[in-house]
Amino acid sequence: MRLKSSLLLGGLAWLLGTCLSLPVSAANPAAQAPSPKLDKATCLSCHDGKKGKLQVSGADGKLRELRAVMPDKFDQSVHATMTCVDCHTDIRDNAEKAKAHAKDPALKLAKVDCAGCHQQLWDDVKKAGTAETKPRFELVAKNIEAYKASFHARPNADDKTKPNASCDNCHDTHSFNVPAKDTPQYDQWRLSISETCGESCHEDQLESYADSIHGKEVLEKSNVKAAVCSDCHGSHNITNSSSDPFKLAVTDQCGSCHQENLKTYMATYHGQINTLGYTYTAKCYDCHGSHKILKADHPKSMVHVNNRLKTCQTCHSGKKELALAPAGFVSYQPHGHAGDFDKYPQIWVAWQIMLQLLVGTFAFFWLHTLLWFYREFKERKAHAGEKHVRLAGVPEQYRGKHVRRFSPVWRIAHIAFALSLMLLTLTGIPLFYPSSPWASSLMTALGGPQTAGIIHRINAVIFASVFFWHLFYIAWRIAKNWNTFKFFGPDSLVPNLQDGKDMIAMFKWFFGKGPRPQFERWAYWEKFDYWAPFWGVTIIGVSGLIMWLPNFFGAFLPGWVFNVAAIFHAEEAFLAVVFLFTVHFFNNHFRPDKFPVEVVMFTGTFSIEDFKHEHALEYERLVRTGELEKYLVDAPSPAKLTAAKVLAFTLIACGLTLLTLVGIGFFTSF
Repeated sequence: MRLKSSLLLGGLAWLLGTCLSLPVSAANPAAQAPSPKLDKATCLSCHDGKKGKLQVSGADGKLRELRAVMPDKFDQSVHATMTCVDCHTDIRDNAEKAKAHAKDPALKLAKVDCAGCHQQLWDDVKKAGTAETKPRFELVAKNIEAYKASFHARPNADDKTKPNASCDNCHDTHSFNVPAKDTPQYDQWRLSISETCGESCHEDQLESYADSIHGKEVLEKSNVKAAVCSDCHGSHNITNSSSDPFKLAVTDQCGSCHQENLKTYMATYHGQINTLGYTYTAKCYDCHGSHKILKADHPKSMVHVNNRLKTCQTCHSGKKELALAPAGFVSYQPHGHAGDFDKYPQIWVAWQIMLQLLVGTFAFFWLHTLLWFYREFKERKAHAGEKHVRLAGVPEQYRGKHVRRFSPVWRIAHIAFALSLMLLTLTGIPLFYPSSPWASSLMTALGGPQTAGIIHRINAVIFASVFFWHLFYIAWRIAKNWNTFKFFGPDSLVPNLQDGKDMIAMFKWFFGKGPRPQFERWAYWEKFDYWAPFWGVTIIGVSGLIMWLPNFFGAFLPGWVFNVAAIFHAEEAFLAVVFLFTVHFFNNHFRPDKFPVEVVMFTGTFSIEDFKHEHALEYERLVRTGELEKYLVDAPSPAKLTAAKVLAFTLIACGLTLLTLVGIGFFTSF
């Protein structure tokens, strides 16, 4: 028994040793079969759709059908040189994985990482220093970054494990290939974009788009120039359409095709606010719709004359701070411009009136300013070393005295007028030049358009109040002195024939053809400065009031009145600002006899020497009638004079700053 046991154990040991010493293929007959070769041809032998449906288990445990890969399309794609396992990285050429892939469809496969692969390619070429030769890699890398921040990359509401849309939803990576531009293949690819977006996810939007003017051009007429989804929404950087970035960008997207309409829209209040970076005013889609845009004359178009009021009332609804839009809004011209008399006659006429006023005023007074500066500078240079103001002819007892020119009430009114006008300019010019480099920052500093609008209207009331107070005061003074007041007398600001003679004499002096004329109480340019605000305040005030209260005026005035009011208001404001801060500043501060500043409007007095030099005829009249002494006062104290100069320089600096902003805006608006 012991011998048999020993022989049995020895035999088992020999058998085990023999087996262990054999090659694995001999020990495991199943391993002798060659491993499956997972090249592209092998994969396509199953996935080409010719062997029936292939299904895998989804995340929810339900089977889903795999899309078939068309070999001919795959061979023409940008990925044609790649193998399937380059992207499907968890499927490898080994028994375990092959078995799992072939016989275990419930096993969840790893996700294909398009972004990771392309990012790695870009990183590799950058490290290798060959980035310049691979510009396409950089473009894809930028698209990846844009996609990560897009609405598509967000987790899907129904399945948080998936994004709203992945690369394959839009591109079909097995056949993806963007043809070269300006080729028939590219045109066909572009024409397919809307159906790709709609059939994949956005069925309702595609249905609306198909009925729109854009959709009919693309889907029925194959017009490659008509808008497709990516033209409005972008491609990789798609954002939520309710977000501010989208709202701000979509108008420019519309304008990339509708350039003339974009230009005219940007000239309106709605467009100006949009340009400044605020989204609460109407955009193109608010009036025209988004996916179902129809021709303006289509009966169902949102901007058709029969539907326009309802469209306006979606914003001007009366439920928020905007009152309910009245009937006058229907005839407002949101794209009206001054270049088409036949279509917009009222706008054309309004622009021509303001253009002639601007050109005429600036041509005359800028020429007047240049000639005056030239002549006065030459005289100053010829009399270098002499006193700025000649004392000859001033009696000894009057020297050192000042003449009272303006009462405290007039000086306060002047300061209120100046400050309110500057604040009106400050709050208005961002709308006039919204695309200027300083406009957005200035509007932000003002607290936004709505706050700026409140400041603007408050100062408009102050400005108008000073003006109407002045009218009341003048009327009261005339009534009080009716028996002695002379409308064309020396103290009157009413222009007369002598002003015309003085102006002619002034131009003769400019050219050295006569002596410098002498003036009474008011020179002709001072009278112009006085009367200019009468038409300026009327034009600016009435037009501003119409735009301030559109619902009131729109109830009984046609809508084109608002177009005309906008032109009058903006152009007259431009005229006032530029005139005041160039011509008016020169006449009173910058000409050689006055430079660097004149403070008579801030102290209320000026020296008798200055008085005699500037208003010689008035001086002689007052001396002759014995009235001069009742106007004589002591010179202002050094402290008062310093304060007046500080105030004057501050206002001048503010005015020149505003003029600079207007200049930048004007020259950058072309």
